[in-house]
Amino acid sequence: MSSKNKAFFDTNIWVYQFDRTAPAKQKRAEELVEQYIIAEQAVISTQVVQEFMNVALKKFDAQIPADELELIAREILKPLCQHVPSFDFYERTLRLYRSESINFYDALIVQAALDLECKTLYSEDLQSDRSYGILTVKNPFKT
Repeated sequence: MSSKNKAFFDTNIWVYQFDRTAPAKQKRAEELVEQYIIAEQAVISTQVVQEFMNVALKKFDAQIPADELELIAREILKPLCQHVPSFDFYERTLRLYRSESINFYDALIVQAALDLECKTLYSEDLQSDRSYGILTVKNPFKT
């Protein structure tokens, strides 16, 4: 996979895809993810998988059953999960956390996207248009 236009998708993008309470955000998330999946440029980390599963099992108005979530994980998330943490990753994350003064869990997401040489990080939780080296954060729901 070329890193030319690779995009990292934060957990909230996946949550909106399955959240029926925010139809406009759901539609935007679906369009964005589909665009990057078709182009084979979408990536995520194990952290995104874990966070999404936790939300899907506990926090949706209509909880996703475990067997359906297993199918989503296997068919959608697993092929996109390109980042598995190492101990060195945590050291780099701590350096990023200190140098950029961002939340530790956000630093984990940013560092994973940097490790994968992504150009764009789609997230509603981070400051839109902020750059971290080659990586730029974009909030796809910002109007």
